[in-house]
Amino acid sequence: MTHRPVRRFDGEVLRAAEDDRIAVEEPLEIRVSGDAVATTMRTPGHDRELAVGFLFAEGILQDVDDLGSLFHCGHPGEEGFGNVLEVTPASGAVLDLERVQATRRGTLTTSACGVCGRRSVEDLMAACAPVAPGPVLSAHAVARATERLRAVQHNFEHTGGVHAAAALDAHGALLAVHEDVGRHNAVDKVVGTLVLARAVRAPRRLPTPPFPAAPAVLAVSGRASFEIVQKAARARIPVVVSVSAASSLAIDLALRSGVTLAAFSRNGRCNVYTGAERLGPDLPTPWNP
Repeated sequence: MTHRPVRRFDGEVLRAAEDDRIAVEEPLEIRVSGDAVATTMRTPGHDRELAVGFLFAEGILQDVDDLGSLFHCGHPGEEGFGNVLEVTPASGAVLDLERVQATRRGTLTTSACGVCGRRSVEDLMAACAPVAPGPVLSAHAVARATERLRAVQHNFEHTGGVHAAAALDAHGALLAVHEDVGRHNAVDKVVGTLVLARAVRAPRRLPTPPFPAAPAVLAVSGRASFEIVQKAARARIPVVVSVSAASSLAIDLALRSGVTLAAFSRNGRCNVYTGAERLGPDLPTPWNP
């Protein structure tokens, strides 16, 4: 957060200036072995997780074992320090930049758009293999999954200017949660956290012990757009639930990729657009008080 002066109009009088808390938005350039891959407008913090989640969603990164190092370029105190993150592959690993270069016209991603510059929708759909069936979750619990966001949206409480995303396992345990000015950035930070914890990896990679809890639900504030479902499908998260509406392409991709998509999750109710077979009657889980 940062602070800026504001004058509030109360309907009758424009009041004197006072201090207001504002969500920070700054650019982050993600580089792989010195090559710029993308620049996204984000809330600073958890940049490692953001970069890892982004690279995983793009198919550039397959597994945490492919990572060598992640570090901010420059030196503390220099202007712009912290806004460029360098990613290097592990010894013997290859991070395939052609996957993102072939599907993006430019490198700037705003805080509102996760797929700007894509050449075609088919490019994205082709990258999302179907998610395996199951698990069956309580419909009541899924409808209330977004309520878990409210207790952890600390920056939103102060600024009203950030989104949140959270991953939960099949028992309702919170695995990862992040806030950001961009919905897709918040999701990337969550997925990046799961990748670094070895809870998410490419389908062709077999899990290795110790076996972390697998994410079952991705809860997001705001609407469920195409890129949110794409990132969930890539991370093999079977259920996406959003506070607000779902877009037509989000529904189409969820149907094609086998993701359960629920929207307008409010007061224990939601609209289920795809994958209703994953939602059953109330089950004895910690999700239900």
